[in-house]
Amino acid sequence: MINREDMLELTRRMTPARTSMTRAAGSYMDADGDIDGTFNTNFLKLSPSDKGKNLAIAKAIPFSATNKNLKRYRFPEDSMKAGSMRQLLMGMKSCGLKNDVLMETFYDLIAESYESNDGYAVLVYHDRYDVPVKAADHERVGESEEVFEYIICAICPLEGDYEPAKPECGFLFPAFADRSADVDHIDVFQSDTGHPHLELLKILGL
Repeated sequence: MINREDMLELTRRMTPARTSMTRAAGSYMDADGDIDGTFNTNFLKLSPSDKGKNLAIAKAIPFSATNKNLKRYRFPEDSMKAGSMRQLLMGMKSCGLKNDVLMETFYDLIAESYESNDGYAVLVYHDRYDVPVKAADHERVGESEEVFEYIICAICPLEGDYEPAKPECGFLFPAFADRSADVDHIDVFQSDTGHPHLELLKILGL
């Protein structure tokens, strides 16, 4: 189960003034799943308007209804084998999204199985959060002892030329549990729980 307070701790920082996002990357797909364009940029170099738009998209994943729209899944035992999606996600996180080969591999794997009748965007964000030490009463008592490094992926329908709408699905990896990284789990988002993109679970190897 996901602790709502853990998610709120992450999302409180997802404002232009407080964010520590380091990088934003993405791919635009046409209705056939073919890549129509990509980008990969330092988050700080985005315009104030683009920062706000991208933070709103990224925030939608962890801020969604906990244990309803956002659910936690455990990776299977063999999920770290060579060529697995979990291994790819670990590599994307570790390089801060800067390895274009890894990013292109990720986009290709999404495109192979994702079901959509229209064009869509696959957006990925990288962040490093210095988790502050807190006492039992939740008051901050010292500087951080851990850096929670993670990525958020949001898959969004396109409203126009390269203009992503609200996410249809996505994930946060690794899971943020008890204010710490849990690399054995991933939090998966579905905007429509009645008609979820179950193919995303298959893509992630869950």
